[in-house]
Amino acid sequence: MKSGPDQIALPLDWPQCAGDARLILSDANREAFDHFRKWSMWPVKASILTGPRRSGRTLLARSFVERVGGRLFDGAERGNEEDLFHAWNDAQDSGRPLVMITDVVPPQWQPRLADLRTRLAVTPVATIGLPDDFLFARLIELLFADRGLHVPGEALRFMVERLERDYWAAERAVEAVDRFAIAERARLTLPTIRRALGEANLISSE
Repeated sequence: MKSGPDQIALPLDWPQCAGDARLILSDANREAFDHFRKWSMWPVKASILTGPRRSGRTLLARSFVERVGGRLFDGAERGNEEDLFHAWNDAQDSGRPLVMITDVVPPQWQPRLADLRTRLAVTPVATIGLPDDFLFARLIELLFADRGLHVPGEALRFMVERLERDYWAAERAVEAVDRFAIAERARLTLPTIRRALGEANLISSE
């Protein structure tokens, strides 16, 4: 079987959907992933999904609602409360689950609409954490692969060890390295990556 950053091993009982090849499963998101696999056990047919931006939360939610015929509200805490209230009720009536992606969760998220607050209080929450070593490395590999680039193992380890542990940081770093390599007509080596990240102020000087 082919392996690598463009193919992620998912449980056999998770029907494949468009975009699933970009799901990188690790300890950072396994609890959230399992939460959606066991959606029939939710106390209500709705769930809140939170976590850092660019963490794959939208990808996971879209994959889920696509396979079960559910409904997705991205940035739910900033949306129309009446629409969200009716969507929550409709999910209970239809049995098609509602997923709300948010930056904050109750009690930090306090809608003005009292009926919606009541429903959110009984809605389960799934959380994606900051990337662990495995996820961070696979994410960097995937971002380089998107640009048709292969990062050497020693350079990948350097990036994992030296970069801020954040999803945005991985994207900024790969962008900086790619731009630097093109401008300098340099191969993707550890010295090239060290210089690129240093000049972009993404790592501290040694």
